[in-house]
Amino acid sequence: MDIAQYLRVLEKEGQLLASNAELAGPDATVSTCPGWQVRDLLRHTGMVHRWATAFVVEGHRSYHPAGGEPDLDGAELIAWFREGHALLVAALQDAPADVECWTFLPAPSPLAFWARRQAHETTVHRVDSESALSSTDRDTIDSAFAVDGIDELLRGMHARARSRVRAAKPGVLRVRATDADAVWTVRISEEPPLAERGDAGEADCELSGPAARLYLALWNRLPAPRITGDPELARIWRETSAVVWG
Repeated sequence: MDIAQYLRVLEKEGQLLASNAELAGPDATVSTCPGWQVRDLLRHTGMVHRWATAFVVEGHRSYHPAGGEPDLDGAELIAWFREGHALLVAALQDAPADVECWTFLPAPSPLAFWARRQAHETTVHRVDSESALSSTDRDTIDSAFAVDGIDELLRGMHARARSRVRAAKPGVLRVRATDADAVWTVRISEEPPLAERGDAGEADCELSGPAARLYLALWNRLPAPRITGDPELARIWRETSAVVWG
């Protein structure tokens, strides 16, 4: 995917998140994020949007802390979220292709990194906002975007030392998107998970299903579509793979 595609997703998903939050109301429970209400979702995601914007606009070359969550609620919080989301989209659209700033995953450029990361961040949290609604209608996730997100999660986010996915007994987890030519082999041990694209031989457990379902399952927003083999690795992933802020 290219930067323009990520930005289209980011713009759409942020607008949907805000609209869902407005419909649900600040007190609504976000069932995909235990302990959160809609206000928590807006405060967190809005904070992340402003944090990302600062790197692109201010050009920080090293880690820079976020400004914290606002003491806002109701309509004021919705407006604050919408403003921050629009600022992020504009910053990424207006940034020069060679902008230099801090990133935390490998990418072709800092601009490509932030466009990709915030598109996926916002998409996952848009799904969270839908869980606060009584309606069962859900916006779809494009298969190619879901494959990209699985790749970022497995080969990027969980390749870092801070990943908590560990197993005393080493095992191999295969992840297979059944509606796309995409498969990953993830080696889980006492070290950070080591993931590679492709089917690298025998696996102890396989998670398979449509890419969009797998994407949300790996982010622990939905149950795994299909588990074959030893379910222990699927359990380890489900219980330890949460990506924690800070």
